[in-house]
Amino acid sequence: METTEDYGPPRDEQELAAVADIIAQSFAMPAADAEASVRKNGPERLRLLRQGGQVAATLTLIRMGQFLNGRSVPLIGVGGVGVAPAHRGGGVATRLFHRFLREMRDGGAPLSVLYPATQPLYRRVGYEVSGARYEIHVDASALELGERTLMLRPMTSSDDAAVEACYRRFAAQHHGWLDRDEYIWKRVRTPRNDTAHGFVVEGASGVEGYVYLIRSLVPQGSVPKQVLKLTDLVATTPAAARRLLRFLGDHRSLAQDILWHGGADEPLLALVREQTYQVKLSMHWMTRLLDVPRALEARGWPQGLSGALHLDVQDDLFPENQHRFVLEVGGGAARVRVGGEGRLRLHVRGLSPLFTGFLSPRALQLAGMLEADDASLEVASALFSGPSPSMRDMF
Repeated sequence: METTEDYGPPRDEQELAAVADIIAQSFAMPAADAEASVRKNGPERLRLLRQGGQVAATLTLIRMGQFLNGRSVPLIGVGGVGVAPAHRGGGVATRLFHRFLREMRDGGAPLSVLYPATQPLYRRVGYEVSGARYEIHVDASALELGERTLMLRPMTSSDDAAVEACYRRFAAQHHGWLDRDEYIWKRVRTPRNDTAHGFVVEGASGVEGYVYLIRSLVPQGSVPKQVLKLTDLVATTPAAARRLLRFLGDHRSLAQDILWHGGADEPLLALVREQTYQVKLSMHWMTRLLDVPRALEARGWPQGLSGALHLDVQDDLFPENQHRFVLEVGGGAARVRVGGEGRLRLHVRGLSPLFTGFLSPRALQLAGMLEADDASLEVASALFSGPSPSMRDMF
């Protein structure tokens, strides 16, 4: 018997309740928390696949940007992917993504990124590991920097615009970081079941840095100890960096561990006197190029470098990407045209870690994800060079 399928946003309260139930069961979340999350995010962000009139699978889309070599590339983030228990194992999630990615591409989005709970599903629809999120732990007692020259005060709602501008200046210098939308800012300021307290550092140019922190109690012997979890930490000047670290160090009588997320190249650690910190991998994220020419033209490129690369891209989902392309780079920008000799051959999956700079062309060649002559490998290595891509935010 054939089962009809239908795709789109939720139609009514009954479907919203079904989404909340799927989220609760997929992520082992209390029902009340799942319903609150669905309401908080907004139904316009949801996409559903219905099977036989019932909600079989769901996801949440987040429209934002990603800074790649200094330029913000329009991005569709994906979170909250869940399948109803009765529909698991039948390829429902794959079919949901086929419909969803087509909608996003037709709407003009060049790129999609997600954090995978499982990689095979997302690889089937063209995603590949393309960057990392790191967990940074610092001992509060190591932060006695003696810096109090700049003013630090509690944040108010009137600071929001200046704080967001401060973040954007900072994030634009970090390869892979998000150009946040409201969804991500809500996660920074109002994390689930917790309160983030904000503090700003002001200098001659206004807000030069800020921190959002959560104080949590963890068991440690007979007396619980505080852990400071930072949902955001930004400093755009050396003085602001030292002032924020001193502020965090002032908590050393209450908290030993200070935790935040970022890249393996966290610059604030250069100010810590000893290696009393840990930087460890938290999770890898995955990228999917929806529109190959638009994605390549949207990202930034190294200034002072020029060159042409002849690509041959395979894509099982989008025939529009299944072409030979010539990528021409110069003056920090790129132009892409259909044609060329196809000297560097790869699937769209393999293009993702090359696109972000997560894996070098020769690493992709060793992994069997790329074929090219030596000259093309050299050109690709130069054009896609840069810092390893990282991301602070989870979604």
